[in-house]
Amino acid sequence: MKTLDKYIIKKFLGTFVYSIILIISIAIVFDFAERLDDFIDGHAPFKNIIFDYYLNFIPYFINLFSYLFVFISVIFFTSKMAQNTEIIAILGNGISFRRFMRPYFISATIIAVFSFLLANFVIPYSNKKKLDFEYKYIRNPFRNDEINIHKQIEHGVFVYLENYSVENDVAYKFSIEKFENGKLVSKLMSDMAQWDSVKNCWRLNNYYIRTIQKDHDNIVQGLTKDTVLNLRPDDFKQRVEIVETMNYKRLNDFIEEKKLEGSENIDAFLVHKYQRMINPLSTFVLTLIGLSVSSRKVRGGIGMHLGIGLLLSFAYILFMQVSTNMSIGGTLPPILGVSIPTIIFTVIGLFLYKLTPK
Repeated sequence: MKTLDKYIIKKFLGTFVYSIILIISIAIVFDFAERLDDFIDGHAPFKNIIFDYYLNFIPYFINLFSYLFVFISVIFFTSKMAQNTEIIAILGNGISFRRFMRPYFISATIIAVFSFLLANFVIPYSNKKKLDFEYKYIRNPFRNDEINIHKQIEHGVFVYLENYSVENDVAYKFSIEKFENGKLVSKLMSDMAQWDSVKNCWRLNNYYIRTIQKDHDNIVQGLTKDTVLNLRPDDFKQRVEIVETMNYKRLNDFIEEKKLEGSENIDAFLVHKYQRMINPLSTFVLTLIGLSVSSRKVRGGIGMHLGIGLLLSFAYILFMQVSTNMSIGGTLPPILGVSIPTIIFTVIGLFLYKLTPK
């Protein structure tokens, strides 16, 4: 690695780290001011606020702002190099612009890998700790307000319940239907099913079982019956943000489970999965755009470059948000909704690169 590479990598990563530290510090101050009343009302211990909440708050916000600050970092230090005619001197010594870009993309690779590891392995763990703190000290107790709940718990086995009480772990108007080759073969109905945490099973009250056979139906009734199902109380207590606490493997398994159940939130879960994979690529796109915009010396200097850069970066973030919402709403396939902003801004980056004086 040449001195030029080390110089640019040091500038890139140094500016990026400094920017992230600055914005995280500001975010913590504003968040603390906003949540102070909640901390007091929830009687949250100061130690827990620091180590359970804010220590786990940091990885999420580093990843959230990393793409924006990659862009700002590239524009900031490259503009300074351009204004000091360092870039002209480098290119004038026979170094091609493509060769000049190499340390930028080495730095972008380091940040992209770091972001990928954060998103898939560190943030799920830290989010779990942070959400546990919020559930305990800040948020209201969880209530399941769904009615007429349908789930497929195994292939060909469907459960239905009118509503579920989180406080008592009771499913009301509970029924199970079993199908074979598309035909109903048995149906169980009960007034209620209550979870027995000692036996790890469901206790049915006032149950009725109808088994359909070739020549007749077999009917069994009773007051109580214990049964084991591929269904647990936690299945009714999951908030949407539960996916934020899952590593990549667990998230894939969770999505398959929800597909089996016939969940209406599959698109949202798939969007979250694809964002973890595709968003780190934004580092390369924004590095290319930032370098192409800021490598020429212009009247207005760093201010002009930062203004253009911020406009492009916010356009990118806005586009990402719009396409993501369209995917969650079912207008676009999740993989397409997550990928479109990166594809379009890659084209923009290549166009700007072609216009850059070399």
